[in-house]
Amino acid sequence: MLAALPLPADLALQGLAPGGWTLRRATDDDLSALVALLAEDALAAGRGDTEAAEAFPHYRAAMGAVVADPSNEIVVAVDARDRVGAMLQLTRIPGLARRGATRLLVEAVRVGSAHRSAGLGTAMLRWAMGPAAEATGSALVQLTSDEQRVDAHRFYERLGFVGSHRGFKHAVPSRRSAERQA
Repeated sequence: MLAALPLPADLALQGLAPGGWTLRRATDDDLSALVALLAEDALAAGRGDTEAAEAFPHYRAAMGAVVADPSNEIVVAVDARDRVGAMLQLTRIPGLARRGATRLLVEAVRVGSAHRSAGLGTAMLRWAMGPAAEATGSALVQLTSDEQRVDAHRFYERLGFVGSHRGFKHAVPSRRSAERQA
């Protein structure tokens, strides 16, 4: 169960930012910062992630669903002033394949533009691949990445991830979209 996931006191990234970085679970108070990280990403913004006020009820509902689900966790890296610099979502997936192996799915990896190429993303993913995977009993850490994110693919490969599978998605039309088309 991820809710009991022991988070480390810090990422030992002193020197990369004043006071270093600390990992902790995201809270409702972090929602604006999380949405800002999503909206800062051009690809995500093109899919509708925006800081517009009318989008926040959707984000609040999603945050509530993630927090309520013990198999999910949103983890943030914060500086000494508790400002969010990066985020990722973890989902523990029990399965039958690989002799009943549990997988730890990493999603929504975002590092604020001011903190990229400083080791913060590397530290967060190494934590997910090590202590978080071990704490959840996971035999495999996996992630998907949009094919357009060539730089991200190189980053993941440097960390030891292997592009072994091809992912597929199917967008389910929302009721609002169908109503507009009718």
